[in-house]
Amino acid sequence: MHATPPPLRRRQWLRGAAWGAAATLPWTGHAATGTTIRLSHVVAPDTPKGMTLERFRTLVEERTGQRIRVQIYPQGQLYGDQDEMQALQLGAIDMVAPSLSKFGPIGFPEFELFDLPFLFDSVADVRRLTQGPVGQRLLDRLGRQRLLGLGFFDNGFKQMSANRPLLEPAHFVGLRMRVQASRVIAQQMRALGASPVTLPFSETRRALESGVVDGTENPVSNFWTQNMQAVQHDLSLTQHGYLGYAVVTHQRFWLNLPNADRTLLHDALHEALVFGNSIADVHNDRALAALHATGAARVHSPSAAQRQRFKTAVMPVHADLARRIDPAWLRAVREALPGG
Repeated sequence: MHATPPPLRRRQWLRGAAWGAAATLPWTGHAATGTTIRLSHVVAPDTPKGMTLERFRTLVEERTGQRIRVQIYPQGQLYGDQDEMQALQLGAIDMVAPSLSKFGPIGFPEFELFDLPFLFDSVADVRRLTQGPVGQRLLDRLGRQRLLGLGFFDNGFKQMSANRPLLEPAHFVGLRMRVQASRVIAQQMRALGASPVTLPFSETRRALESGVVDGTENPVSNFWTQNMQAVQHDLSLTQHGYLGYAVVTHQRFWLNLPNADRTLLHDALHEALVFGNSIADVHNDRALAALHATGAARVHSPSAAQRQRFKTAVMPVHADLARRIDPAWLRAVREALPGG
């Protein structure tokens, strides 16, 4: 098993590790027996994502009698938004579960489809893509960088937060809004009149508290588990965009495993993802109920007319992505969605 650098030296270590990767040495960090899978993610263990990955760990260790163990590093303890994909490619970790926004910056802009505002009316619409031919084609694309996509799962729809209600495009003017490293999401904020500020998720709450940014977007479960209500007084249920994840490994790691272990891991992960998809909406609903019960944040719901003004304001974001990716992707999405 590879040694892992202390947190303060991660980026320096990754730069040094790139020299080793350039030498194209075989993957030797794991044996067929006594395997430890290092899995890194950036949210809290009690979020839908954290619980899904914990279910995967439990299933794998139970079914192998702990011959295969899954060591999970949550909340960016090991690697954060900015370096987890690089760490995977260099063999510093074995699996990650990044948000779908993370794939655009590393050369897969087709994944930015999931960031388009007001593209989906429901999670069922999303699953028409992720569990159908479009989703499989997207995962297959990752092989161009020797990555292996193992499956998708949900965290539901995002809401806007700040220290004022955000119910009209005019309410965003002058705000600095934290975003993931997604061109689509940054353009969405500009279209609404805000300034996007790209920050890792692990730094978001501190940035909100210190005033580096004024607001952000999250599913309610992330808002609640990060205690953002302590620094964001208003949550607006805009339901404007989807947040989902893909579980990804590296071909070198995966192909070094015996066939039987690959099958076992695949089956355990499939069960965990089904579980995760079943709890995402429940946990968002519970978090929203907790916010209402505690009064920790004011919760606002835009009217149908206000939602339509949001949709009109962000339509140029759709047009821009259509210019940047193969039009066949957008046609496939429209055909897969109701009314397509």
